Order: sequence, then C-alpha cells, then structure tokens
Amino acid sequence: MISIAVFLTGLGVGLGLILAIGAQNAFVLRQGLRGEHVLAVVLACAISDAVLIVLGVTSFARIASVLPWLDPVMRFAGAAFLGWYGWRAAASALRSTEALVVAGQAPPAPLGRVLATCLALTWLNPHVYLDTVVLLGTISTRFPGDELSFGAGAVAGSFLFFFSLGYGARLLRPLFASPKAWRVLDGLIALVMWAIAVKLLAFT
Repeated sequence: MISIAVFLTGLGVGLGLILAIGAQNAFVLRQGLRGEHVLAVVLACAISDAVLIVLGVTSFARIASVLPWLDPVMRFAGAAFLGWYGWRAAASALRSTEALVVAGQAPPAPLGRVLATCLALTWLNPHVYLDTVVLLGTISTRFPGDELSFGAGAVAGSFLFFFSLGYGARLLRPLFASPKAWRVLDGLIALVMWAIAVKLLAFT
C-alpha cells in the first residue's frame, strides 16, 4: 500500500535535489528548445534516475544493517553536502549574472550522438550517485516500511521534472534568458537543500 504522505515527501525531495542548474539539465533544456530527440533524451534521463533511486531505496538499508556506522556517517555527510550545496546556490542567487545561452539554429544531431552525450552527462557525473543512491537511500530509511512509497515519489519527481523541462522548454526560453530568473531559482534551491539537511540532522 502506497503512503500518500511519504510519496509526496519523496516527490518533493526528489524535485528538490534535481532542480539544479547543471550540465545535464542544461542539455535537456537545450534539446527541448531545439525540438531535437526530446522524448529519447527525457526518457534516458528519467529512467537512469529511476534505476539509481530504486538501487538506493532497496539496498541502502540492507548495507546499513551490515555496516551500522554507515547510516549516521551518511546522514552527517549528506547534511554537510546539502548545506554546502545550498550555500553555493545561495551565493549564485546573490551574485550570478549568468543566463542559459542556447545555441542558434544548427543541423539536427544524430540520435545516437545525442543519447551518448546525454548518458555520459548522467552516468559519469559523481553527484548523481550521491543524490540518488546515497542521499535518497539515506532519507528513505527515515520511513520504515514505506521506503518504496518514498522511492516511488522520487521516481515520479524525476519523470515529472525531465518531461516538464524537455517539453516545456520553449515556454521557458524568454524567462530563463534573464539572469534574474536563474537567481530566483537558485534561491529556492538553497532553501530546499538546507531544509533537507536540517531534517537529516534531526534524526541523529
């Protein structure tokens, strides 16, 4: 039985972790703006996230039971990382003058090349493992018996984000041409990261 409250928590945490202006998201946004292979790109990103989230939610608790020191260490490390991540986002919100620059019109790239780039940006990024396997796996242990509800919410958040980003990109282009829009988003990301960090520490 799915717990709606835990599902929504997973959804919120998953969205909070993924709402970062990085290479992968910029790539998805750029593909959406160009209208090139959007479905393949968003599916590749969302399915990759889903695999890693399921791995973290289903395996992290078992690993922690064999290594009992791992859970508190990961919670402290996760809280520290989220605190630093939030600080970086807050600093960007206060000082950044950058905006996403999308390349002009160009011949469509082959699907194979686009997918290879997308998968490289996903699987070769060490932060994706910290976000999905470690952080989400750690947070899921705070909901004994409802880990799958939490994981399902996080997976839903990933699909919701990537499909919204890929297919809503054309609507967002005028907005995110402005550095101010990125600063507002970075400010919200900072608040979410700090809130999650405090929640992790509250269980120590």
